[in-house]
Amino acid sequence: MQEITLSTDDLHKLRPETAWHYQVLPKEWSANEFELYCSESSDLEMLEEEMRVVLGANVRLYALPKPTVERLLSKYYQRAGNEKAPETSAKSGNYLRKLIAEARTLRSSDIHIEIYESKCRVRMRIDGLLVERQLIPQEDYSLLVNIIKVESNLDIAEKRLPQDGRMSFVTAESKFDIRVSVLPTLYGEKVVLRLLNNDAADITLERLGFSDRDLNNFLQGVKRPNGLLLISGPTGSGKTTTLYATLKLLNEERRNILTIEDPIEYTMNGINQTQLKESIGLTFGEALRTFLRQDPDVIMVGEIRDQDTANMAIRAAMTGHLVLSTIHTNSAWGTVNRLIDMGIPAFMLSGTLNTTVAQRLVRLLCPDCKKKVGYDPSVFPPHFRLPEEIETCYEPEGCGKCFFTGYKGRKAIYEVIPIDLELSGEIKKNNQQVNDLLDARGIGTLAGNAFSLFRDGATSAEEIYPLLFNF
Repeated sequence: MQEITLSTDDLHKLRPETAWHYQVLPKEWSANEFELYCSESSDLEMLEEEMRVVLGANVRLYALPKPTVERLLSKYYQRAGNEKAPETSAKSGNYLRKLIAEARTLRSSDIHIEIYESKCRVRMRIDGLLVERQLIPQEDYSLLVNIIKVESNLDIAEKRLPQDGRMSFVTAESKFDIRVSVLPTLYGEKVVLRLLNNDAADITLERLGFSDRDLNNFLQGVKRPNGLLLISGPTGSGKTTTLYATLKLLNEERRNILTIEDPIEYTMNGINQTQLKESIGLTFGEALRTFLRQDPDVIMVGEIRDQDTANMAIRAAMTGHLVLSTIHTNSAWGTVNRLIDMGIPAFMLSGTLNTTVAQRLVRLLCPDCKKKVGYDPSVFPPHFRLPEEIETCYEPEGCGKCFFTGYKGRKAIYEVIPIDLELSGEIKKNNQQVNDLLDARGIGTLAGNAFSLFRDGATSAEEIYPLLFNF
């Protein structure tokens, strides 16, 4: 695709409504003539006459492929659904609110506001990948950063050190918090806004992506009155969402549920939630010590990061509590090795771990533009062998509805291992080779579940490729 960059100054001279209606973009503006990009499928003679009337000046058109024009319109004149694009000047007092509202509409998790030598841009993380959504004038950038700092109670005079803050965003329909991170860079301060979804009403285990067998195994662990239930995966794999869905299931009047989180991403009535504050000594480990004196039934720890937290989680599980937490490992059984490496005795872990889960998020192909192709074995790792024969599969294409990424939405895939007496014995022996035992129990792997999505045409080979090395 032809790479084209448009001038921010020129963009201001063409209204978003005009650009979208006539499918045109500004190429260059001069005192006597406006040069515009347009789609090669347009009637150039008629369009030139219309634009001459609309703009009140001479017009010269340059034709581009229609997909290129649509991609550029989505990039430079953004709109979400039927909403108009946010204003492109940070001097507007409503600019930040409109930017956040757009991100919320697009179900974006993060907004990146960045400055470089020759441009400033806004990117949004949609379905796990960053998409450039807007360019802003450099002269407005500092003002925008200061507005964000004021809203999040940060020091506007401090430009040399990183700062972290928090702000609330309230509309007639919703209220949610935003975590703010400001980082000094070569040309100015970069700002990242993490949108925290305070509404847990739509979170249920059944909607997350568990297979029937995995969901049943997971629920068996949740129903146990005590023990340690761990969910593993890299940052951004949906672990916290799975934890909240589990808490929602457990949230009953007869249970005392306590959580220590960093940050609190969802608020749930009936659950006692505590925000981590390491600067004053409120760590995961310290909170757990206090929790044990609060008569808990269920404890949720945002993350097991160190030996102290791991020891306290094991102690809580041993004394009759159900403890839920997350940990960073590559597989469900890898959780066992990680905890032992942290210094947890194998005999203690074998008596407390009741379920271990690994999960990932896989992007789903856009149903409006995915294309059917023949299966090519070279798209997978050399050692990979198909568990079943397939002749066709699907690849991403890209359209306006998916911001030309080819993907729309994500789905979680899981590997759930319920710890029974035999597996508990293997943990006590610190045996890492348990694949035969897991196969005998029909435990679905991350790779196997990912391939099922590919086989069913829900995702692409490139999306599941990283998960197939352990197939």
